[in-house]
Amino acid sequence: MIYSAVRKKNENDQDVDLEIKFNVGDLRRVLELGDDDDDPIIIPEHLCKGLWCRMGFTGHLNGKYLKTMFSKPYKFMIHYVVHALSHRKGAYDETSDYIMNIVTCLVLNRPYNVSQVIFDHLVDNIKGDKYIMYPNDDR
Repeated sequence: MIYSAVRKKNENDQDVDLEIKFNVGDLRRVLELGDDDDDPIIIPEHLCKGLWCRMGFTGHLNGKYLKTMFSKPYKFMIHYVVHALSHRKGAYDETSDYIMNIVTCLVLNRPYNVSQVIFDHLVDNIKGDKYIMYPNDDR
Protein backbone atom coordinates (compact mmCIF):
# COMPACT_ATOMS: atom_id res chain seq x y z
CA MET A 1 0.00 0.00 0.00
CA ILE A 2 1.30 3.46 -0.87
CA TYR A 3 0.11 6.27 1.33
CA SER A 4 0.39 9.86 0.16
CA ALA A 5 -1.17 13.26 0.69
CA VAL A 6 -2.24 15.84 -1.86
CA ARG A 7 -2.85 19.45 -0.94
CA LYS A 8 -5.89 21.07 -2.51
CA LYS A 9 -8.22 23.99 -1.88
CA ASN A 10 -11.60 23.35 -0.26
CA GLU A 11 -14.80 25.31 -0.87
CA ASN A 12 -13.62 28.01 1.61
CA ASP A 13 -10.39 28.50 -0.37
CA GLN A 14 -8.33 26.93 2.43
CA ASP A 15 -5.53 24.44 1.88
CA VAL A 16 -6.42 20.94 3.05
CA ASP A 17 -4.45 17.70 2.84
CA LEU A 18 -6.25 14.88 1.11
CA GLU A 19 -5.01 11.39 2.01
CA ILE A 20 -4.56 8.99 -0.88
CA LYS A 21 -4.11 5.22 -0.57
CA PHE A 22 -3.01 3.21 -3.57
CA ASN A 23 -2.41 -0.53 -3.81
CA VAL A 24 -1.92 -3.21 -6.43
CA GLY A 25 -5.68 -3.81 -6.59
CA ASP A 26 -6.23 -0.18 -7.64
CA LEU A 27 -3.54 -0.53 -10.30
CA ARG A 28 -5.13 -3.75 -11.56
CA ARG A 29 -8.58 -2.13 -11.69
CA VAL A 30 -7.40 0.96 -13.57
CA LEU A 31 -5.07 -0.72 -16.07
CA GLU A 32 -7.44 -3.67 -16.72
CA LEU A 33 -4.58 -6.07 -17.41
CA GLY A 34 -6.72 -9.13 -16.70
CA ASP A 35 -4.31 -10.66 -14.19
CA ASP A 36 -5.04 -11.97 -10.71
CA ASP A 37 -3.37 -12.02 -7.27
CA ASP A 38 -2.85 -15.77 -7.63
CA ASP A 39 -0.98 -15.49 -10.93
CA PRO A 40 2.79 -16.06 -10.64
CA ILE A 41 5.41 -13.33 -10.89
CA ILE A 42 8.34 -15.74 -11.21
CA ILE A 43 8.49 -18.33 -14.00
CA PRO A 44 10.77 -21.39 -13.64
CA GLU A 45 14.13 -20.67 -15.24
CA HIS A 46 14.24 -23.91 -17.24
CA LEU A 47 10.89 -23.04 -18.84
CA CYS A 48 12.12 -19.59 -19.89
CA LYS A 49 15.47 -20.75 -21.23
CA GLY A 50 13.91 -23.65 -23.14
CA LEU A 51 11.47 -21.28 -24.78
CA TRP A 52 14.21 -18.79 -25.63
CA CYS A 53 16.08 -21.51 -27.50
CA ARG A 54 12.90 -22.23 -29.50
CA MET A 55 12.61 -18.45 -30.13
CA GLY A 56 16.01 -18.51 -31.87
CA PHE A 57 18.13 -17.08 -29.03
CA THR A 58 21.80 -17.17 -30.09
CA GLY A 59 23.55 -15.82 -26.98
CA HIS A 60 24.72 -17.51 -23.80
CA LEU A 61 21.77 -18.59 -21.67
CA ASN A 62 23.49 -17.40 -18.50
CA GLY A 63 24.66 -14.09 -19.92
CA LYS A 64 22.91 -10.89 -20.84
CA TYR A 65 19.62 -11.15 -22.68
CA LEU A 66 19.87 -8.85 -25.69
CA LYS A 67 16.87 -8.60 -27.98
CA THR A 68 19.20 -8.63 -30.99
CA MET A 69 20.00 -12.27 -30.17
CA PHE A 70 16.44 -13.44 -30.93
CA SER A 71 14.87 -14.20 -34.30
CA LYS A 72 13.17 -11.28 -36.04
CA PRO A 73 9.51 -11.82 -35.03
CA TYR A 74 10.41 -12.27 -31.36
CA LYS A 75 12.90 -9.41 -31.44
CA PHE A 76 10.04 -7.14 -32.56
CA MET A 77 7.74 -8.37 -29.76
CA ILE A 78 10.47 -8.03 -27.11
CA HIS A 79 11.19 -4.52 -28.37
CA TYR A 80 7.61 -3.45 -27.68
CA VAL A 81 7.40 -5.16 -24.29
CA VAL A 82 10.66 -3.51 -23.20
CA HIS A 83 9.47 -0.06 -24.28
CA ALA A 84 6.00 -0.49 -22.77
CA LEU A 85 6.90 -2.04 -19.42
CA SER A 86 10.55 -1.28 -18.73
CA HIS A 87 11.31 1.38 -16.17
CA ARG A 88 14.70 2.27 -17.63
CA LYS A 89 15.79 5.46 -19.33
CA GLY A 90 18.07 3.91 -21.91
CA ALA A 91 19.83 0.72 -23.02
CA TYR A 92 16.66 -0.72 -24.52
CA ASP A 93 18.55 -3.56 -26.20
CA GLU A 94 19.17 -5.38 -22.91
CA THR A 95 16.19 -7.03 -21.29
CA SER A 96 15.79 -7.83 -17.62
CA ASP A 97 14.53 -11.02 -16.00
CA TYR A 98 11.03 -9.76 -15.30
CA ILE A 99 10.63 -8.63 -18.93
CA MET A 100 11.72 -12.06 -20.13
CA ASN A 101 9.22 -13.64 -17.71
CA ILE A 102 6.47 -11.49 -19.25
CA VAL A 103 7.57 -12.43 -22.79
CA THR A 104 7.65 -16.12 -21.83
CA CYS A 105 4.10 -15.94 -20.48
CA LEU A 106 2.89 -14.04 -23.54
CA VAL A 107 4.36 -16.58 -25.95
CA LEU A 108 3.09 -19.58 -23.95
CA ASN A 109 -0.27 -17.92 -23.22
CA ARG A 110 0.18 -18.40 -19.46
CA PRO A 111 -1.16 -16.18 -16.68
CA TYR A 112 1.27 -13.65 -15.19
CA ASN A 113 0.78 -11.06 -12.45
CA VAL A 114 1.91 -8.00 -14.42
CA SER A 115 0.09 -5.63 -12.04
CA GLN A 116 2.19 -6.80 -9.08
CA VAL A 117 5.43 -6.39 -11.02
CA ILE A 118 4.47 -2.86 -12.12
CA PHE A 119 3.41 -1.96 -8.57
CA ASP A 120 6.66 -3.31 -7.07
CA HIS A 121 8.73 -1.21 -9.49
CA LEU A 122 6.51 1.80 -8.83
CA VAL A 123 7.16 1.46 -5.08
CA ASP A 124 10.91 1.02 -5.64
CA ASN A 125 11.03 4.14 -7.83
CA ILE A 126 9.25 6.40 -5.37
CA LYS A 127 10.89 5.23 -2.13
CA GLY A 128 12.65 8.09 -0.47
CA ASP A 129 10.07 10.63 -1.62
CA LYS A 130 9.30 12.86 1.36
CA TYR A 131 5.57 12.69 0.68
CA ILE A 132 5.33 8.90 0.74
CA MET A 133 4.89 6.94 3.98
CA TYR A 134 5.40 3.21 4.29
CA PRO A 135 3.83 1.79 7.45
CA ASN A 136 5.32 -1.70 7.90
CA ASP A 137 6.36 -1.61 4.21
CA ASP A 138 3.18 -3.50 3.23
CA ARG A 139 2.83 -3.70 -0.53
